[in-house]
Amino acid sequence: MEDNIGGSSSNDNGIKEQDRLLPIANVGRIMKQILPQNAKVSKEAKETMQECVSEFISFVTSEASEKCRKERRKTVNGDDICWALGALGFDDYAEPLRRYLHRYRELEVDKSNQQDRANSPEEKDELSSYKMPTRGFRQ
Repeated sequence: MEDNIGGSSSNDNGIKEQDRLLPIANVGRIMKQILPQNAKVSKEAKETMQECVSEFISFVTSEASEKCRKERRKTVNGDDICWALGALGFDDYAEPLRRYLHRYRELEVDKSNQQDRANSPEEKDELSSYKMPTRGFRQ
């Protein structure tokens, strides 16, 4: 771990340290959610957690990316992340994430169906036949 956690040093790949880490404000906000209202979190604790969660995400994503590479795919998806969590021994996280991903996809389909209905030809016909009142407006 580097001493310059919040700095802008770069590693061998030319990636700045700050670009590799999650934003510290977001990390701090998530940490505070679980703590009592009056609890404080030190900057050092936030930086340590920032480094840990960023490394964890990189570790899991790297495993998922390797799977995609072997399957000659270029896009890592949610199922690949779930697989990687299981493959790396994080089964306690993989199954809840699978359930979350399934529910998320259901909601996206519902939202898409609602938008399709709103943009259907029947809706457009109803809207196009509506005339704005012209009283009080110049034409």
